Amino acid sequence: MGKNQRIADSAIIKENVFIGNNVVIEEDVYIDIGCIIRDNVHIGKGTYVGSRCILGEYLQDFYADKSNKAHPLEIGAFSIIRSETIIYGDCTIGDNFQTGHRVTIREHASIGTHVSIGTLSDIQGFCQIGNYVNMHSNVHISQKSKIHDYVWIFPYVVLTNDPQPPSEQLAGVEIEEFAVISTGSILLPGVHIYKDALVGAGALVTKDVPQETVVFGNPARPHGSVKDIHTSSGERVYPWRYSFDRKMPWNGIGYDAWKKQSTTKLDL
Repeated sequence: MGKNQRIADSAIIKENVFIGNNVVIEEDVYIDIGCIIRDNVHIGKGTYVGSRCILGEYLQDFYADKSNKAHPLEIGAFSIIRSETIIYGDCTIGDNFQTGHRVTIREHASIGTHVSIGTLSDIQGFCQIGNYVNMHSNVHISQKSKIHDYVWIFPYVVLTNDPQPPSEQLAGVEIEEFAVISTGSILLPGVHIYKDALVGAGALVTKDVPQETVVFGNPARPHGSVKDIHTSSGERVYPWRYSFDRKMPWNGIGYDAWKKQSTTKLDL
């Protein structure tokens, strides 16, 4: 076992867990069988780490001399990291984070609070992910991607970053607040998805998508405003924050009331 560890008395560490140097494990953390917690990892209180996870995985600079360098990993409180997930060093992850099984998160990923990343998703690092972002299974997020708060990304979506592969001239995708990226979509390098936009299933997005615009097809083309979409009973669906609140900060009170409360608190 490593040196300079701070492990809370209330933490539960199961069998065959390796813990490296300079590791902090806060109160009520549960680490299941066979995990590897490498050097310089800080796990926030109440977090669950499923079996056979690797936290603080080595970066490329390890392999030259087989020496782990100072690449800290911060994981926020009350997170759920399911089995066989691998998170590299030099990442910062906020509170109430959640993964499915076998998620990979590479170095230099900055992830906000209340983020959910589904099973077998691949976050390629050097990217920014905001708060309350939901990704379903088998999502690929390329380097230099920037995903703002309250974005939904559904299964098998791919964010690309190389305009002339293979090259060193990478251009990440940017997705603004409240946008929805539907199943099987591919977003080409440098594309900007603006606030409240909706990308339909299977779309190949080659150009920027304006605010509140619906696009679908190959290549994706505009097909009106999100405000034109209604349920079978005639209720407006989008912007979705007015019709959906599960696990959102405005749950039970509505978006407008929550926004007003948040603004009032900032003014105090």
